[in-house]
Amino acid sequence: MTTPRHVIFGTGAIGLATLDALRRRGEAARLINRSGQARVPDDVEVVAGDARDPAFTTEVARGAGVVYQTLNPAYAEWPAQFPLLQAGVLAAAEATGARLVSMENVYSYGRPAGRVLTEDLPDGAHARKGRLRARMARELLAAHDAGRVEVAIGRASDYFGPRGGAQSNLGDRVFPAALAGRTATVLGDPDQPHTYTYVPDIGEGLATLGEHPDAPGRVWHLPNDPDTRSTRQLIDIVYRQAGRPHGRLRRLPPALLRALGLVNPTMRELVEMQYQFAEPFVVDSSKITDKLGVAATPVDQALADTLRTYRHG
Repeated sequence: MTTPRHVIFGTGAIGLATLDALRRRGEAARLINRSGQARVPDDVEVVAGDARDPAFTTEVARGAGVVYQTLNPAYAEWPAQFPLLQAGVLAAAEATGARLVSMENVYSYGRPAGRVLTEDLPDGAHARKGRLRARMARELLAAHDAGRVEVAIGRASDYFGPRGGAQSNLGDRVFPAALAGRTATVLGDPDQPHTYTYVPDIGEGLATLGEHPDAPGRVWHLPNDPDTRSTRQLIDIVYRQAGRPHGRLRRLPPALLRALGLVNPTMRELVEMQYQFAEPFVVDSSKITDKLGVAATPVDQALADTLRTYRHG
C-alpha cells in the first residue's frame, strides 16, 4: 500500500486528535502503535510494531512527508522507554527525509516562579521527568541544527477534551461526576490559575506544524485560551453546563497521593509534578497564533464540547 504523506506514531488522545485535524484538511494518514488496533474510521490504516526499532519505523515511514511523534509511555517507564521511542521516530524522519513534528509538554521549564511560560525560557527543570524532556528536546533541535532532519516541536500544558480520560485532571474524575451530580476529584490546589490545553487544539496545532514553512527549527506552544482560569472556575462551568447549580470538588491531599504512590506507580510519579498546581501556572501561546494563525477554542466552548462527548459516550 502506498504510504500516505502523514504518518502518526501513537494512537492516544493526541495522535487521534492529529488524525482528526489532518482529515479535516482532506489528508490521509497512517497510524502506528503496538497492537495495530485503534478506534478510527475503516479507511484509516493502523500498523502494529515497535517504535523503538529504527528499521521498523523507517520502513513504515518510507515515502512520508511528515511524521508525528505523539507516543507517551506510562510515567513510570519514561526513563527507560521515552528516549528509545524518540530515537526510533527520529531515525525514521532522518532516513526518509520527512519533517518530524514532536509532541511535548512544558515540564522542561520547571517552576514558573511568578513567570508566564513562554517558548524563550531556558530549561529550568528540577523534576526528573522535566530534565528528561529537556534533554530529549535538545537532541531533536540539535539534529535540526545539524541539517539532519526538519524538526518542529509543539508543547501543550495539561490537556483536557475528547479521549482525555483518566490522565487528564479535567477528565474522568470531573465530567462524569458533573453529569451525575457527584463530587469531582482533582489534583493540586484548585484555586490557582492553571492553563489547560484542549485536545482538538493540540491536534490542529500539530497538523499546522507539519505543513507550515515557518514551523521547523522552533518550539511552539500549542494554542491555549488566553483567559487563564483556576481549576475550580473551570469545574464550576462544567457543572453549570451539566445543569447543576454548583460545582462540587475535593482535592486529593498530597499526603494521600504519596501514600497511594507506595502501591501505584502512576500516582508515585505524579507526586513530583504537583508543583504545577502550587502557584499560578500560565502558558502563553500567542506565538503560534500570531505567526502561524492557530487560535485556541474558547474554553467555555471547549468544556461544553468535552461534556457532550461524556454525555453521549
